[in-house]
Amino acid sequence: MNSRYHEDDGQQPMHGFPRVAYKIAHDADRTGTIYRRFDRLASRNLLLLEAEIAELEGRQAEYDYEDRDRPNHPRVQESRSDWKTFEELANGAKQPNEVERMELAMTIRGKLREYHEALAAHQFLLNLERPAETTVKGMRDWFEARNTRFGRPQLWGRSEDRFRDVDDLVALRVPANQDRLSLFVLNNFGVFFKTRSSDGHTAEISERSVANAVALLSSLLSAAVLFGSMVSMCFVRNVYAVLGMVGGWTVLFAGCIGFLTNAKRDQIFAATAAYAAVLVVFVSGTFGGVPGAGGTATNCNCTQTS
Repeated sequence: MNSRYHEDDGQQPMHGFPRVAYKIAHDADRTGTIYRRFDRLASRNLLLLEAEIAELEGRQAEYDYEDRDRPNHPRVQESRSDWKTFEELANGAKQPNEVERMELAMTIRGKLREYHEALAAHQFLLNLERPAETTVKGMRDWFEARNTRFGRPQLWGRSEDRFRDVDDLVALRVPANQDRLSLFVLNNFGVFFKTRSSDGHTAEISERSVANAVALLSSLLSAAVLFGSMVSMCFVRNVYAVLGMVGGWTVLFAGCIGFLTNAKRDQIFAATAAYAAVLVVFVSGTFGGVPGAGGTATNCNCTQTS
């Protein structure tokens, strides 16, 4: 039997866990690292731990009532205020009651640690980003493909349904740009960014290509909103119409920032204020800030005359 480790020879691993692991590990963008959170089981486990600790809490309260209402050995009373005495009485087995109380204290310590670690882990998973819909669809189509030699999904048994509940999935890595514009390009024009995957049989969408396309589109859109507003106002002579156009272009800019990006509210306010300030400076420089006779401005020249 040859037990030597073979490097990747370019061939696909066998069906099952080896092939699924190979698919996830050789994803170029690492966005295929999608796993189940098991929300229902995690919630139930937290509830069971909570109930178990609640019982321990009740037992601790009973011990406290017993120690308060009955006379004890003087050192036992001392052990309620001094850990060293408590440890000596419990470890020496001189006081059976102290042994029980020490065992309870150690049990509570371990269960609380387990409970808090489970809470922190579940909170961390809940705060992770959801996988992109296109990534889930691509992985599901590959996972559930029926053209394998067995005519079944890549994994069998209960694992056949691992992609069925999208809300129970978590991605260890999601594309860096998950704004609405990126998702729009990904969902509607993803076919233009497909590349051959590592298995040589399926196609993947290149995250880098999508990011570059979205960056170019964002630059063109921002330039169009800025210079388009300036050019359009050069053809309007009525100062009130110009003010209305300033407001309209500002609203359009704020809408683009709010709906096409993941900018926060303070960032939207700052960007909109800066954009409005640019338009105000342009209008004041072009029209001199003074309307002409009859509420109209003088001839529109994009250079200020002396």
